[in-house]
Amino acid sequence: MTAPPDPPSPPPPTEAGDPGGTALPVPAGPDPAAHAQRMRLLGILLMCGAVACFACLDATAKFLGRHVDVIQVVWARYASAFVLALLVFNPLTRPGLLRTRRPGLQIGRSTLLLATTVLNFAALKYLQLDQALAILFSTPLMVAALAGPMLGERIGPRRWAAIVVGLVGVVIVLQPGVGAVHPAALLSMLSAVCAAFYAIATRVLSRFDTDETTLFYSNLVGVLLLTPVMPFVWTTPTDPLLIALMIGFGAFGSLGHFLLIVAHRHTPASILSPFSYSQILWTTILGFVVFGDIPNRWTIAGVTIVIASGLYLLHRERVRRRG
Repeated sequence: MTAPPDPPSPPPPTEAGDPGGTALPVPAGPDPAAHAQRMRLLGILLMCGAVACFACLDATAKFLGRHVDVIQVVWARYASAFVLALLVFNPLTRPGLLRTRRPGLQIGRSTLLLATTVLNFAALKYLQLDQALAILFSTPLMVAALAGPMLGERIGPRRWAAIVVGLVGVVIVLQPGVGAVHPAALLSMLSAVCAAFYAIATRVLSRFDTDETTLFYSNLVGVLLLTPVMPFVWTTPTDPLLIALMIGFGAFGSLGHFLLIVAHRHTPASILSPFSYSQILWTTILGFVVFGDIPNRWTIAGVTIVIASGLYLLHRERVRRRG
């Protein structure tokens, strides 16, 4: 038995008064350019949300550091982030999660991240949020300087000039010899140095391991190294606010990193990078609202120079890639 013939197709619709029976134009599909523009805008908003979470993380660390030991604050950040990470992915649901091709580098990178966190939180106990962040903004400058000898990347004279100018901005924030900034600023500087080596190690590991494996090791190593120290520094908080902040501490960091990952999924890193500097806005607002801190003229001048140098380095990177 054969299938019945297809019914005749209806005549195409025509506009009124069109004697030639010209078909109406078919509505076009979604505009790819408009869709790409929306995705870029979404990525920018997610990046701004990520750095806002990081600003809240620093503000919480500074607040907790006034009531409990800094090591306990860092442990709370790692422990809560580790628990949250286990809920999303863990070795039971992903058997190959702990498998790494560079175990020594994974442990070293995670230790550098831990050192960065400890030094930064210790500095925040004495510095204003905007001062500590202004110094940490020098990390991309150090990464650019280290990328030459460690990764074999060529650094031209213009990029070297931007690095030097940016470090001058950091010196302005530090105000050596003036005495207006607490000596803890040196802790922020050491934190930035550790963060630069951490970033280099992250670049190298991206060639061997997945992002999930690297993120899992970051939290795991921090918890394993800090937990044995806790009996010597532990102070049981009694204030409900402190307990809530310690429990939810890692949520700011975890949410920030999640937003960061999604933002880079929708938008190129070259477009997102300048918006990472919007963290100084959130940090300044939180510093004023929570701690009553007002940026001084040295910090404003220094952070302006550092950000300008970072943006110029980003511009030169774009030019180099196009070349």
